[in-house]
Amino acid sequence: MSSRFGTRDLLACYQRGVFPMADARDDPNLFLVDPDMRGILPLDAFHIPRRLKRTVIREPYRVTTDTAFTRVMESCAEETRDRESTWINSAILNLYSALHREGHAHSVECWDGDQLVGGLYGVAIGGAFFGESMFSRATDASKIALVHLAARLIEGGFTLLDAQFHNPHLEQFGLIEITRAQFKERLRAALTVEASFYSGVGSVSSDGGTSSSIGSSSGAVTGAGSFTGSGAVQRITQIS
Repeated sequence: MSSRFGTRDLLACYQRGVFPMADARDDPNLFLVDPDMRGILPLDAFHIPRRLKRTVIREPYRVTTDTAFTRVMESCAEETRDRESTWINSAILNLYSALHREGHAHSVECWDGDQLVGGLYGVAIGGAFFGESMFSRATDASKIALVHLAARLIEGGFTLLDAQFHNPHLEQFGLIEITRAQFKERLRAALTVEASFYSGVGSVSSDGGTSSSIGSSSGAVTGAGSFTGSGAVQRITQIS
């Protein structure tokens, strides 16, 4: 892939249904992936396991959005005991961080005090959200981030949540596999939708301030326009 590959090119790739990866973290080269089979999480049938639903409502972590995008990416790129290699190299880190600054890439973060313990990031175009990677350093942290993401996408009018590949970890949320042709048909429809990542939830202000959370009787600020745990569960169960 050309070294001149920029954010405009990256968005064009997603609009065609392909996405970049690297063979290893220390490999500077990128290549485009167009899977034969695509994993997606249907937003109108998103499932929250019963135990996780209780955990989300209990709110063991503070959930925010777009407050630590690069840190989330760096955490996703870290090698762990369960994952000895990663495909997120410096080129991908820089490219998606630039895309985030332009407002097209987003993150959801879970905090235990001031410690970032879980999160995910992805790309939003039209009514499609392309999930890229997630990480967890505490029990259920990435799962809680995913539930909050789904609630936000439903609230904002998104119609497609791309998980890229089949992942047994995501089957509990209703993951299905569809063919490349089926995915691109759904993608074409989703790209015509005028969805908003902050619709009805609030957005980060220019000075870094945040709006009030949804589902909070006190109106307390819990993050960058975040749902409360009960609010997120309620929004998902209303449609699924």
